[in-house]
Amino acid sequence: MFGSGMIAGGAGLVFGLGLPQRARAALAAPTDRPILTISGKIDIHNVGDTAQFDRAMLEAMGMKTISTHTKWDNGIVTFEGPLMTAVMAACGARGDTIEAVALNDYHTSIPMADLAQYHPILALKRDGAYMAVRDKGPLFVVYPYDSDPELQQQKYYGRSAWQVAQFVIK
Repeated sequence: MFGSGMIAGGAGLVFGLGLPQRARAALAAPTDRPILTISGKIDIHNVGDTAQFDRAMLEAMGMKTISTHTKWDNGIVTFEGPLMTAVMAACGARGDTIEAVALNDYHTSIPMADLAQYHPILALKRDGAYMAVRDKGPLFVVYPYDSDPELQQQKYYGRSAWQVAQFVIK
């Protein structure tokens, strides 16, 4: 099941550029250890030429819920995190592709079009608990696999990076 509050976005769009310049530039620096760094084609920065986020910053974007089966778990699992569109809007992402980079240097490409079409989240929690690195955390790109048989294919499972530490917008 997909949580309420979908945010539209899509391929080639510039997330966050509908805001006045002053509002777009208002991304505070993390006050705790950053768990996500976004670089590449972004218009909003808070640390050098990157946008860095700690857990509280990601949670403040609004936590959405996806309850779904996965190929990695038994039964239905409930994930919570901000919509990927919200994360992209927070840094003014522009481009067609998100390259997700995991702590173990796994790389995968996520088309921006997926964000509008399937509404994946950047999960921080699994079944109500924050995910540890040893359990696919701290961040996991999760699609609502049960919502569409199309999502139950290897290409979408391959886009579902866990232990995410960085996004590069291309």
